Amino acid sequence: MITDTHTHLYSEQFNDDRNDMIQRAKDAGVSRFFIPAIDSTYTESMFTLEKENPNDVFLMMGLHPTSVKENYLEELAHVKEWIDKRNFYAIGEIGIDLYWDKSYLPQQQEAFRTQIKWAKEKKLPIVIHCRDAFDEIFEILETEKSDDLRGIFHCFTGSLTQAKQAISYNMKLGIGGVATFKNGKIDKFLNEIDIKHIVLETDSPYLAPTPFRGKRNESSYITKVIDKLVDIYKLSFDEIAEITTQNSKDVFGI
Repeated sequence: MITDTHTHLYSEQFNDDRNDMIQRAKDAGVSRFFIPAIDSTYTESMFTLEKENPNDVFLMMGLHPTSVKENYLEELAHVKEWIDKRNFYAIGEIGIDLYWDKSYLPQQQEAFRTQIKWAKEKKLPIVIHCRDAFDEIFEILETEKSDDLRGIFHCFTGSLTQAKQAISYNMKLGIGGVATFKNGKIDKFLNEIDIKHIVLETDSPYLAPTPFRGKRNESSYITKVIDKLVDIYKLSFDEIAEITTQNSKDVFGI
């Protein structure tokens, strides 16, 4: 059993072949798909995806940092309304992104902290998006750390020191296509991180692994990530799949 802990299956990029793409993933052994939210414009398509795949799809709810704009308070209210109304498996993806736009940093910080507090109240994990913002993310995690705080550092691209710091906040590291890139860097030190701290993800349709880099990513390509971890950890393909799926169960509770 393989678990993709982060895939945007509702993306418009899958509109022409979504069912076929999901079936390819299932044929490759992927039987659990955890779906991060972005903002209110995708909520309906997420629910449709869940309705059509009730045994395989597990939804999160949250406000993505790049969607933190002038109307961020309305978007946060949308998140709060839904997490009070029904079950989700995580608050995510949430965090700070300073790659595209630094002008909303204070609002991103407020949104991140607010959603962390909601996650702790609901006893839910968080799934963190971090781009060019490790210091800002860690500053907030340091003040919010508690026994109730847990989750995944999605698409981890930091250093060994940053990996250890993330783990210290009870975070798993989400490892995907970047681990297969020649310049990805994380493959150089992952063997120094116990595999109990690792979960698998694709972030499809983004960040396709080698040899598909630059093309649309899909969940079946997660096998290329496992192949890379086989080289790094010197474990079998099945062992990597089993351990990382158990790690995902420890985070999401299912």
